[in-house]
Amino acid sequence: MSRSTIVIPNYNGEKFLTACLQSVFDDDPDTSVIVVDNASADESLSLIAAFPQVRVICFARNMGFSAAVNAGILAAETEFVILLNNDTTVKPGFVKALEEAMDRHPKAFSVGAQMLAMQDESILDNAGDFYCALGWAYGYGKGKKVTARYLGEYPVFSACAGAAAYRRAVFDRIGLFDEAHFAYLEDLDIGYRAKIYGYENYYTSGAVVLHAGSATSGSKYNEFKINLSSQNSIYVIGKNMPFLQWLLNLPFFIIGFGVKAAFFCMKGYGRVYIRGLGKGLNMSCSDKGRQHHVKVTAGHLRHYVRIQGALWVNILRRFLA
Repeated sequence: MSRSTIVIPNYNGEKFLTACLQSVFDDDPDTSVIVVDNASADESLSLIAAFPQVRVICFARNMGFSAAVNAGILAAETEFVILLNNDTTVKPGFVKALEEAMDRHPKAFSVGAQMLAMQDESILDNAGDFYCALGWAYGYGKGKKVTARYLGEYPVFSACAGAAAYRRAVFDRIGLFDEAHFAYLEDLDIGYRAKIYGYENYYTSGAVVLHAGSATSGSKYNEFKINLSSQNSIYVIGKNMPFLQWLLNLPFFIIGFGVKAAFFCMKGYGRVYIRGLGKGLNMSCSDKGRQHHVKVTAGHLRHYVRIQGALWVNILRRFLA
C-alpha cells in the first residue's frame, strides 16, 4: 500500500496537466493521486479522464489554493500527503526520496523537493523557503545555477508547497492551510505554525521536479499576485508573531516593507502593493483574523526564541544565497 497521496490543485491547467500526471505515474504507478479542480473552464477534466486511477474533487467555483489542498488533505488516508503544482513534472524517484527524507527526520512536518526551471534544468527555481526579520519570504537559490551549495538535505524555514511532502497526522494538531490565504505565502504560514509547535521543515535535493512557474497568475509581476502577496505578508506576521516579537522586529519591518514599496513603485505597482499591505493589516485585526492567531503558550516560548534567531540569520542568508 502506498504511504503517500499526491494532491494536485488545478485551475485551468490543461497546458501542463497531462505531462504532470504522466510523470507521477511513470515514477510510481501505485501512488494515490487526488486532483482538486477549482472550477476550471478549460479541458482539464477531460484530460484527467485519461487517468482513471486519479480521484477528482470538483469545486463549483474557484476557492483558491488553500481550500483546494485542504480538500485533498482531508480526503487522503495515507501517512504522507505530497502537494504538487499542476505545472510541474517529477523526476524518477521523487516520491521515494521524499518519503525517505521524512523517515530520516521524525520531527519533520514537511520536506520540500528541489525545483528546477522547466525551461533550463541547470537553473534552480527553489531549494527551500526562508523567511527573515525584514518580512521577506524567499526561495533559496531561485534563479541561480545548481551548485553543491543547494545539494543534499538541510533545514529550511518552510517547504515550498509546489512540491513537498507533509506528515498527515500533524495537520490534526496544528490545523490545515489557512483558507484566508487564497493564494501565496500559505506554505510559509503553515510552516511557520509548525515551527511554533516544535516541528521542523526540511529540503532535499534527492526529490526533483521541473517547474514552469507562474502558470496560474500568468507572469512574475501582476496586480493579482502583488495584491495577495503583500496582503498575506502582513497577515502572516499578525497571526503568528506575539506582540512583543512584533515590536522587536518593527525596525526591520519598516526597512523591509519600505524597500519593497519603493521597488514596486518603480515597477508601476506601488499603489497595488501598499493597498495590499493595508488589507493584510485589516485582516490581522478583524474578528475573523484574530480567530486564526496562533495562541501563545508557555510550551511554545522556546520555539519562538529559536524562530527569532532564524529570522535574523535569514537576513544574511538572503543576501548570500
